[in-house]
Amino acid sequence: MNSQICGIWRYPIKSHGRESLSEVMLEAGKTLPWDRHWAVQHNKSDYDGIGWASCKNFMIGTRTPQLAAIRASFDVISKRITLMHDKLGDLTFSPDNSLDVEQFFHWILPILQNSSIRPVKIVSLKNRGMTDSHYASVSIMNMSSHRSVSQQLGKPLEIERWRGNIWLDGGSPWEEFDWIGKRVRIGKATLQVHESIERCLHTTASPKTGRRDIDLLHFLEDKWQHRDFGVYAKVIESGEISIGDSATLI
Repeated sequence: MNSQICGIWRYPIKSHGRESLSEVMLEAGKTLPWDRHWAVQHNKSDYDGIGWASCKNFMIGTRTPQLAAIRASFDVISKRITLMHDKLGDLTFSPDNSLDVEQFFHWILPILQNSSIRPVKIVSLKNRGMTDSHYASVSIMNMSSHRSVSQQLGKPLEIERWRGNIWLDGGSPWEEFDWIGKRVRIGKATLQVHESIERCLHTTASPKTGRRDIDLLHFLEDKWQHRDFGVYAKVIESGEISIGDSATLI
């Protein structure tokens, strides 16, 4: 493994927008700062607001593909987030303010018309983001693997479909699965790689249009006999990471 960071992404509200970063401070035992800090609970969820809960309790792109087309910009000082969507326009609000949340529900409604699922509240945890893993994880993506998928498809594929935190470039396709159980030094932080990430229907929706246009799940299965892309890792030593930093196995 001899790679460099080529992208850092966070998703302040789970499945509701993405933003790229140039650098970030990773803390041991925590998710990437402000990543999936909030999640939108829906009307058919039985989540009691205590501790981590699985993604089935929240509004996600698997059920509502139009969510894939949302972009985000988060102000860590004011704790206000701007969501951007080509059909819905822009909305700036505080996910912790009940009046603002009502504005958000009104804003998002047009892309929920064909679904019985409706948002009822925005929830958050004090010590971690609401990632898909039951532990506080950071996801690592391999750009070489992404290029391999795109080449096999025969057309360009957006990296945003994978919703990864850290993108590395310079290695071999699919070598990230060999990192499982090992430690990786990325920038000044150290992470323990735990498992591969099984993908869901969110990957099939275009991050530009929000329409399902590529069946990536069956494509992965047909070409590589799995539906995995990227790996989950835990931060075990705190440190800053920046675009261009090296990544090595230790």
